Amino acid sequence: MHVKRVFLAPAAFTFAALVAILGAHWASNAIEARSAAAVKSQLLTDGITFAGVEADGLEVWLTGTAPNEAARFRAMNLAGAVIDAARIRDSLEVTAARAIEAPRFSVEMLRNDDGISLIGLLPETTGVTALAEAAAGLANGLKIANMLETAAFPAPEGWEAALAYGLEALKLLPRSKISVAADRVAITAISGSEAEKRRLEADLSRRAPAGLQVVIDISAPRPVLTPFTLRFVKDEAGARFDACSADTIRARDRILAAGAAAGVEGKTQCTVGLGVPTPRWSDAALAGIKAVTAMGAGSITFSDADVSLLAAMDTPQSTFDTVVGELQTALPPVFSLNAALPPKPSAAQLQGPAEFNATLSEDGQVRLRGRLTDPVLRAAVDSYARAQFGASRVYTATRLDEDLPDGWPVRVLAGLESLAQLTSGTLLVRADTVEVAGVTGSQAARGRISQVLSDKLGQGQTFKVSVRYDEALDPLAALPTPEECVDMVNGALKGQKITFTPGSAEIAATAGATLDGLAQVLGECPDVKFVVGGHTDSQGSEDGNRALSQARAEAVVVALQGRRVAVAALTALGFGEARPIADNGTEAGREANRRIEFTPVDLPVKAASPAAQSPGADNDDTGSPVTPSADAAPADAGPSTDPAAADRAAAGPADEAPAAIAAAIAAAGAVAGDLPDGAAPGGAGPDGVTPDGVATPGDAGPSFAPAEKTVRPLRRPETE
Repeated sequence: MHVKRVFLAPAAFTFAALVAILGAHWASNAIEARSAAAVKSQLLTDGITFAGVEADGLEVWLTGTAPNEAARFRAMNLAGAVIDAARIRDSLEVTAARAIEAPRFSVEMLRNDDGISLIGLLPETTGVTALAEAAAGLANGLKIANMLETAAFPAPEGWEAALAYGLEALKLLPRSKISVAADRVAITAISGSEAEKRRLEADLSRRAPAGLQVVIDISAPRPVLTPFTLRFVKDEAGARFDACSADTIRARDRILAAGAAAGVEGKTQCTVGLGVPTPRWSDAALAGIKAVTAMGAGSITFSDADVSLLAAMDTPQSTFDTVVGELQTALPPVFSLNAALPPKPSAAQLQGPAEFNATLSEDGQVRLRGRLTDPVLRAAVDSYARAQFGASRVYTATRLDEDLPDGWPVRVLAGLESLAQLTSGTLLVRADTVEVAGVTGSQAARGRISQVLSDKLGQGQTFKVSVRYDEALDPLAALPTPEECVDMVNGALKGQKITFTPGSAEIAATAGATLDGLAQVLGECPDVKFVVGGHTDSQGSEDGNRALSQARAEAVVVALQGRRVAVAALTALGFGEARPIADNGTEAGREANRRIEFTPVDLPVKAASPAAQSPGADNDDTGSPVTPSADAAPADAGPSTDPAAADRAAAGPADEAPAAIAAAIAAAGAVAGDLPDGAAPGGAGPDGVTPDGVATPGDAGPSFAPAEKTVRPLRRPETE
């Protein structure tokens, strides 16, 4: 018995220990499960789904990714409210905060005769001051309205190039609005003429940085159209406008849209001008286009209030009658309609109708053949052709026929006036038609020919215009840029310098070739302003040198005017000895200081090469940019192409030249033109219309037609 007790006591102890261990493990698991469940329930109750709950003994771990630091902190607090906070272990991650996005930087620059306004947001690296100073240099002392702000972000890619291009555009356009962003520059401006508009558009397109989206919208003054003409044709060659005129931008858009719907392809030039006979011009034009489309082929011509509808020869009579009736009803009362269905040609006409024809070759030679009524008409036609094309370029080989139809002289002369609009082409005049065909370098030639023929031939007369525009022949498309003009002037001055008789303002005969070259260059650059500056050495009195330099500069301008140069863009200024480019203590230096300089106004000047900047550098035969030397004669003025000297001439200290000269330089750089009171920035008035009557983009603009319904207007007087 004693032995049994010895073995039973340890077994009981072991069993009790095992039961205790199992009980503790069970209790621990129960506490873990209850703690995790309680925490999870609390988190879900409060809408927190990102956090996972895991228990490890008495510790409770929160896992997962919180959307932000505040959410993580809130989850920890909720868990601590359920169990002892000392038991909670934070294993939560937080989503990284996104970087603050940079704003979209943009600047709007408005310029008119009152000053310049700057509005927008710039990167801090660009600087408000730098942009305002750049604009102030263009304002000619006028007010600068600075409403720019900056943000502390780096400039986006392309920003600096776009802003520099915008400033260049602002410099070229005295009445403009320039909107600049890193990826896009929008330019809205007003020009003084159609030729200037095309030159500016070409210049701005050439200057645009690669990859930058540029939108250019330049308006030109409305021309007075006499007669106000529109001609729509549909034949075997397709649908087209031979001439297109409108009184407002909205009317133009309506007409072009109707033409496109009728089959017109490609770009059509439609002039917005003055002289429309009625504000319902576009309604009449749309009705006419619809009529030609309904017939399938034919033409309609509007010349002021005269309307001529011509059907194709194979148009059914019933179709023609229906179309004419509907058109007559649709036309506003002021219009007079003449409709014709051509009869089929007779046997006599098929054998050979009476004709007059003219041929204009590419080298400008004109040959006149065919029939004229009498010697008086032959002499008149020959004289008119010589006046139009040149006396030495006309060859006449016509014969006389007294039985020609009435109106033959008018048809021939109108045809020759039309042929003169072309670079090369042909003219055919018959009793039933006038046909002009050829190639031109003017985009307005087709419209001008249609205008001439519709006006001269009269209502209801048939004519045909087949004209092709060739950009290679367009002198406006080939105009050089202002920078190219400066280079061309420098090139003309590079050879023989302009010299003078010693001590006088008489130009030496040896300078004739240089002046001829300058005249040719300046004739191609009529809109680029130059200061023709005269300079002397320091020998003699200061007042005497200034007077001599002024007289010599004026003599150069007069000599260019005598070579048919439009000198309105040239300003003669005498600087005397005030702006030397070399040492007057040496003969070589005095020779260098005696010079004539052509300095571009309001244009960036390229940096000079070391050779050009070295005092007294002589002309050589290498073609390098050098300062032309002067003749040995005292105070001989010669040309200088030294850009550094040009900078000094345009921006030297005020005490180097009298105030009158400084004022003249400023005047040479100013752009003419005034805006009425209350004009909006960019040249538009309060009603969105420019002083020249040009509607601003996006606005229909006013019609300058009679406001009230009138009777059919009187025939316009003949134009010269």
